[in-house]
Amino acid sequence: MTHRPLGKILIISSALLASQAHSSPPASPLDWPPTLELDHTLVQTSLYTRHFDPDPEHNNHQKLISLEFHTPDDWLAGGARFQNSFAQESIYLYVGREFPLWHFTHDISLRAKLTAGLLHGYRGEYQDKIPLNHLGIAPAALPSIGIRWGRVEGDLILFGGAGMMITAGLRF
Repeated sequence: MTHRPLGKILIISSALLASQAHSSPPASPLDWPPTLELDHTLVQTSLYTRHFDPDPEHNNHQKLISLEFHTPDDWLAGGARFQNSFAQESIYLYVGREFPLWHFTHDISLRAKLTAGLLHGYRGEYQDKIPLNHLGIAPAALPSIGIRWGRVEGDLILFGGAGMMITAGLRF
């Protein structure tokens, strides 16, 4: 068995990796880390909310205002302030990803979005209405499907099995 000096092995390995990097296919859309560059900002508000199992205590007027910062590679970070299902002021801070589904024209496109983050605001007798809210802050994940027409965007957001919300906003 021949022993090669470690330096030569590292140089050869580095050269092979470099040659593979130039001949490999384009990067996956889920490559990490995301580009830390601002592509656009999205400001949204709630238009309509419906609970799947209505309760007289449920609030369907969320008064949501959200702000999202999007990167060129479809990652995002944001925050939303709203009234939860029991009319308590709440905050959702999140990160997420958009998934382009269809481009009808240059200005009209359909996409899915998934956000995940921390939700604060379910207090008192309603603290146990969301899972894992032991310290007043709970993890949350929200899937949505949306459409963009120029600078206008709209989303249909599902909040667990509890209900859905329609939002609309402008991108800048």
